Amino acid sequence: MHRLTVELADRSYPIFIGQGLLGRSDLLVPYITGKQVCVVTDDTVAPLYLERLRHTLDGYKVDHVVLPTGEAYKNWATLQQIFDALLARRHDRGTTLIALGGGVIGDMTGFAAACYQRGVDFIQIPTTLLSQVDSSVGGKTGINHPAGKNMIGAFYQPKAVLIDTQSLGTLPDREISAGLAEIIKYGLIRDIAFLDWLELNMPALRALEPGAITEAIARSCAIKAEVVAVDEREGGLRAILNLGHTFGHAIEAHQGYGQWLHGEAVGAGMVMALEMSRHLGWLSDSDCQRGVAIVESAGLPTRPPTDMTSEDFIRLMAVDKKVLDGQLRLVLLRQLGEATVTADFTAAALDATLRKEYS
Repeated sequence: MHRLTVELADRSYPIFIGQGLLGRSDLLVPYITGKQVCVVTDDTVAPLYLERLRHTLDGYKVDHVVLPTGEAYKNWATLQQIFDALLARRHDRGTTLIALGGGVIGDMTGFAAACYQRGVDFIQIPTTLLSQVDSSVGGKTGINHPAGKNMIGAFYQPKAVLIDTQSLGTLPDREISAGLAEIIKYGLIRDIAFLDWLELNMPALRALEPGAITEAIARSCAIKAEVVAVDEREGGLRAILNLGHTFGHAIEAHQGYGQWLHGEAVGAGMVMALEMSRHLGWLSDSDCQRGVAIVESAGLPTRPPTDMTSEDFIRLMAVDKKVLDGQLRLVLLRQLGEATVTADFTAAALDATLRKEYS
């Protein structure tokens, strides 16, 4: 088992990574202060893992909320179901919420925990590859708005993150590829040696070879924990974790949340960021193509939907959390392994990137 720590002074918390951890009460009990627990999950994950977790939590008063599956339900109406259940079952300020599921469940449970009685504890148990390497770590919580993804939420850190790699065995190939998008991102933005490793091990990762997938998760979480420790609330450095996301969020909003998986949209978005970095003269043609090839090798799309226009992108990217004082900022690459957040690009460079997608 790997154990990492997100260093945030008195709010620091552990990340446990390994096989069979869902049955390890010793990894959960130290982070539950009261006797009430509410497990929030969805109708895909509940039949697979809810009873196992309830057994692990023997001795606690355990309630659960089962939400509908998918990004399309990451909204106010679904969030309200969590509050309704907590109030109906009289959960007090000592309760602990546990997010059992993918990124949608983790984001909504964390946001509910931040709001309920002005803040209660929560624990992340991510069950998808994407949530294990990204959304479960770092304290970003929230819901979508029709005009923009994750535009309503809060920074609110969990007490612990429990990553059981055995849960990956029930995922379809498409979900594995979606998770690999975020893993590739870490190599592109901050760790060229990791990028080299990913190129060599991509077949093993797609096959969920235990040693390879555990190593990839651990290295991804370590990079994210390092960045979050420096910049918890995305005032500077942390924004580099959004490589490809401004383009990708536009794709998700345009297509309708859930039509493209988040990782699929990020995959196409990272290719667009690579292309734009090349247009600006920061990446060579060969480095750009190398990045595109890694994305493609993970089974991810490298082009956005054919029904999106450059005008669609411009309109949707204007509603993005990285817009500051009316100016769009993008995460681009100075070189492979070195990302920057910048508004220092011309409209012509952005237009060239967008137009290439439809030429």
